Amino acid sequence: MTRIRLYNTKTRAKEDVAPIDPANVRMYVCGPTVYDRAHLGNARPVIVFDVLFRLLRHVYGPEHVTYVRNFTDVDDKINAEAQRRKALGDPRSLEELIRERTEETIGWYHADMDALGALRPTLEPRATDYIGQMIGMIAGLIRSGHAYAKDGHVLFRVRSYAEYGRLSGRSVDDMIAGARVEVAPFKEDPMDFVLWKPSDADLPGWESPWGRGRPGWHIECSAMSEELLGTSFDIHGGGIDLQFPHHENEIAQSRCAHPEADFAKVWMHNEMLQVEGKKMSKSLGNFFTVRDLLDKGIPGEVIRFVFLQTHYSKPMDWTEEKARAAEATLRKWRGLVADTEPAPSPAPSVIAALADDLNTAGAIAELHGLAGAGDRAALKRSAEAVGLLTDELSRWEWQPRIVAATGRAEGRSTARGVGESRFDCMDRIAQKLADARTSALRSKDFTEVDRIKSILVSAGVEVRMSKEGVQLLPSSNFDPAKLEALE
Repeated sequence: MTRIRLYNTKTRAKEDVAPIDPANVRMYVCGPTVYDRAHLGNARPVIVFDVLFRLLRHVYGPEHVTYVRNFTDVDDKINAEAQRRKALGDPRSLEELIRERTEETIGWYHADMDALGALRPTLEPRATDYIGQMIGMIAGLIRSGHAYAKDGHVLFRVRSYAEYGRLSGRSVDDMIAGARVEVAPFKEDPMDFVLWKPSDADLPGWESPWGRGRPGWHIECSAMSEELLGTSFDIHGGGIDLQFPHHENEIAQSRCAHPEADFAKVWMHNEMLQVEGKKMSKSLGNFFTVRDLLDKGIPGEVIRFVFLQTHYSKPMDWTEEKARAAEATLRKWRGLVADTEPAPSPAPSVIAALADDLNTAGAIAELHGLAGAGDRAALKRSAEAVGLLTDELSRWEWQPRIVAATGRAEGRSTARGVGESRFDCMDRIAQKLADARTSALRSKDFTEVDRIKSILVSAGVEVRMSKEGVQLLPSSNFDPAKLEALE
């Protein structure tokens, strides 16, 4: 069996993955807060842990891996949107409005992540469906002295857990000295964090032993992972921005709730994303969502390829040049593997790269080697191991090629899984038709225009001509071989 080694943030070392139960390898990844579209940075952990999910399924078998990624649907921004809708006259309760908003944003999230070729996790729990489990865990922490209730709040006693700070490598006193922590009258210690907080009539809430309220953020993942994966499981993942305080707090409350258990054995954190060498920020004008890129015509497979070129533990820089190069590579590879049956299993060199702390950059290098050697079957199957060249991503969104009356090509194609040379051919034909149309408008002889159109239609290409120019739209039965008469 392939030996998988992963860097464990908790121990700061690479370790062999030794599942608690090889028949059920369990992984939990912190998912999105569903108040709006996922920005590009949100996509990085999705792709990173999707590749790990694929690797685990390859090694242990698809039926022996459980991957849980949650939806946080309790949040101030979600509440604000529900309150806005209610203020506009919607008669429904805040809880109903919140459910509607989060259903909408979860739908967007699924569509966008599907477009990146990410497999759906085994389970996708919503925080609001596990309020009872959260209340039960909080009550247990109070009984054991690790938490206390005051003024409708319940707080975790950070100093009651001796190993607090081990994951992030900080001491409690250093954290107090160097961080901005909320000093509130209901806190015994500035570092204590909220497990439960009160809700007034203008906020969603649930009944609890401490009054009507809602959970703190950190308790959500502890309760959901325990319910779905048990008190000990194999891998916990998320972005490096969650290492402190979210993951640190998860460990503290889960280990104190179940001192006999390990909680998560391996902790993995992906680094952050930059855009053209700068931190993504609305103030810099370089903030965009996954949907923004898809709507611009950048295929999800291209986005995925760019992400995979950088090791998950390194900051990743999104650039337009990388996207262009990735698209060119994918077109060549798709042209190469067209009508090729994939090999029975991925190339061992690709799996070895992935098994070495998810070295996706190394795996991409191995794919280039397979392409250069002309090993089409191995290329196709090995690329699928990292979520590339899959049938699901084979039909890239088509944006019509437009050749204006001036003869200048506008727009772009995001190919439907066809080789690059075929689309160069389409460009030339579009130009030829535009030129023939310009000549025909002067001579009133449309014989050549009709001939070109007839061949295009027989090849499964819809032809649209207007005063703005020419548009060629290949249909699902597009047959590029029939265009040879126009070469």
